[in-house]
Amino acid sequence: MPVEARPLLDVAFGGRFADTDWEHALGGWHVLVTDGGTLVAHAAVVPRDLHVDGRPVDAGFVEAVATTPARQGEGLGTLALREVDRLLRRHHQLGALSTGAHGFYERLGWERWLGPTFVRTGEGAVRTPDEDDGIMVLRFGSTATVDLGAPLTCEARAGDDW
Repeated sequence: MPVEARPLLDVAFGGRFADTDWEHALGGWHVLVTDGGTLVAHAAVVPRDLHVDGRPVDAGFVEAVATTPARQGEGLGTLALREVDRLLRRHHQLGALSTGAHGFYERLGWERWLGPTFVRTGEGAVRTPDEDDGIMVLRFGSTATVDLGAPLTCEARAGDDW
């Protein structure tokens, strides 16, 4: 991730952007929105192996979406997410993310996951009921008809699993 993105993320998340959040945004594509050479918005897409009703799905997981606070409401986040949409459709079967800002994503075609969520660990699948309301997906192509009420699992990772 470009080094200049970390300060933007720290400010946009009010100092709550942890080192593990930063690590989760590594290893994929980064969308940078700049104005006059200044970074004003960011989003990342990283590959994740999600399972829908026990079937593996190549998902692009969206991480570290942020707009500098002084520029929020200007459409910069939407601009970043439109490019994220193109990346997802080009490289993955499904888009997924975890958020509390449902309205922002819903107007861009994202849908809330309605089924139960789990995390895969060495001990098997562990239920994550606190995550149920926060997971959203972007269905397209081969996943356009995926059942939003099916169980959804992700692999365990440091920090937040989802």
